[in-house]
Amino acid sequence: MTVSEEQPTGQRYRFRTRWYALLLGGSAAAIAVHVTVDSRLLSFVTMAAILAGTLAMIGFGLWAHRPTHPLPWYLLSASAVLSAAGAALRDGSDHALHPIDDVFTLLGYLGVGLAALIWLRPRRVRSNNDLLLDSGLIGLGALLASWTFLISPILQAHDTMLNTWVAATYPVLDALLLTLVAHSVATSTRSETSLRLLHVGLVLALLGDLGYSLDTTGSVTIGREMLMAPLLAAYATVGVAALHPTMASLGTPRQIHPHHSRQRASFIAVALIVASLVPVVGSSLGTLDRVVVSSLFALLLIGVLVRSERAIVRSSRSERRAQYQADHDTLTGLLNRSALLRALNRNSERWAEQPLCLLFIDLDGFKMVNDSYGHAVGDELIANAASRIRRVVLRDDVVARYGGDEFVVLSPLGRPEAAMLAERLLGAFVRPFELSAGEIPITASIGIACGCPRSTESTVYDLIRDADSAMYHAKEYSLGYAFHDDARHASDSMRHPSNDPVRHPATDAGRRIWRTSPRSTSTAV
Repeated sequence: MTVSEEQPTGQRYRFRTRWYALLLGGSAAAIAVHVTVDSRLLSFVTMAAILAGTLAMIGFGLWAHRPTHPLPWYLLSASAVLSAAGAALRDGSDHALHPIDDVFTLLGYLGVGLAALIWLRPRRVRSNNDLLLDSGLIGLGALLASWTFLISPILQAHDTMLNTWVAATYPVLDALLLTLVAHSVATSTRSETSLRLLHVGLVLALLGDLGYSLDTTGSVTIGREMLMAPLLAAYATVGVAALHPTMASLGTPRQIHPHHSRQRASFIAVALIVASLVPVVGSSLGTLDRVVVSSLFALLLIGVLVRSERAIVRSSRSERRAQYQADHDTLTGLLNRSALLRALNRNSERWAEQPLCLLFIDLDGFKMVNDSYGHAVGDELIANAASRIRRVVLRDDVVARYGGDEFVVLSPLGRPEAAMLAERLLGAFVRPFELSAGEIPITASIGIACGCPRSTESTVYDLIRDADSAMYHAKEYSLGYAFHDDARHASDSMRHPSNDPVRHPATDAGRRIWRTSPRSTSTAV
């Protein structure tokens, strides 16, 4: 983006920020007047003005940003109208119009719940069960506290059966709505400003409902204007959320990585603390209350235990994955160099009192392939070569990628069996490799070193050094494979020809094996 393009973008961002601040500031001023002035007419006018502004902002947001899934915003608009109608009927006169006001309010609850479910449903979440469990535990803790401090006192109040049960329904719905909000918060991202503003608005609405419930139980006495303030603030916040461009993403499918696990655990811990205080605070609860509280408390504890068990399993799985990644080569899936050096100590019982041979395999001409076709084709070749080696060796043999195009096979074999294994490995490279660049023929050179079984790491170091030396000898003389002892004797003979005027038989045998051995007739893997 050029400087000339960045300037209008910055200007638009500052303009939007000031516009949002102006709307929120104006709403705050209207709410402050509503709280300080005791006038029902002014309260009604303030509510109507804020509600109209909220609907206008939602309508403008829908027109300006054209969301693919506008249904949640329509439901939120309808919920705002219904809840405001219920509040106006409830507080508009000294004689509340029960149950008409409750019908409007409960329908508003239903609209908010449906909107939340609609925008949460397409949000695909990894480890979704864990996240649902955490959200459910938070809601369960809220329900437990609500029963003790809100629902039970409401049920014990001397009122008509209908009014009592309707009043007791609100805390239950608040606990369910809190569960949805907790789930939505856990799946939201920092870039979703509109959704985060919706969370703020829903929390404000929950605070307003909490005030109404406390006022209904007689625990505290809160003025009508103060009770309406959180609801008015919730309306204004939802309206501002609809103006932000990210409102268009509400309800669209997206992959979410849940976060805030530690914060959710803190909320669950608070719920447990509240639950532990219930027997003390609610010592005068009746039989029904004690049954309900005990059941909710048991469900909460079971959920916490399940969460802890899943966390332990997830941690163990992560440790195993980390250990696997630390011990294995990412390209081939074989053991890496450090794991190879620890192989004898890790399975010391298997290697005890057994012969030990190490085969060091190097691909001939790999550098030319890598330079000619690129590193991607080179990686293909390495992965395919590792697969062929893995299919030739025994299941319990140690196979590792030592580095680059070098592989190591560590097996409890004697010298004759090691020679047969080397022949099979050479036969695995007879067939050309079918790569993305075409068919590429590649051969291999193998050095073999055998030793007595010992439980020290020096055994692997010594065998690698000797097998590497034998591999270079096999590569230099086109032997296919060579044992370290034979290669050392051949080198000594060449350094001291007077002591051995005739070419060492092992060298000739090695050449004869390479040239006349049935490489072309060996079973290609």
